[in-house]
Amino acid sequence: MSKLIYAMNMTLDGYVADEHGAVDLVPMNADVFADHTELHRSIGTILYGRRLYETMAVWETDPELAATSPAMADFSAAWKRPVKIVYSTTLTTPITDNTRIEPALDIEQVRTLKRTTAGIS
Repeated sequence: MSKLIYAMNMTLDGYVADEHGAVDLVPMNADVFADHTELHRSIGTILYGRRLYETMAVWETDPELAATSPAMADFSAAWKRPVKIVYSTTLTTPITDNTRIEPALDIEQVRTLKRTTAGIS
């Protein structure tokens, strides 16, 4: 049985987004970035909401981002590998490979994934 990992960046005082809803308020130094890359290497399936999926999709849709540095290329490869399931009532077509859209979170489906996949986040 795989682990279900809930991962979220946040500030020490508990914020996950700034006053405008942007999720890039946590500084990303080389060590933090390397930790994120290692975590993504262990993931078999990622569960996303639409907004975060669209934010993260640049790791596949913008090749110039990965070309910025070896660390960026490494993270891009680690992000592309897992299956991505996006829960959205408005998104109907995935913008990345290895991705499927589901209209709603189905707890039984998540339990099945947990029992049958190598990793899940």
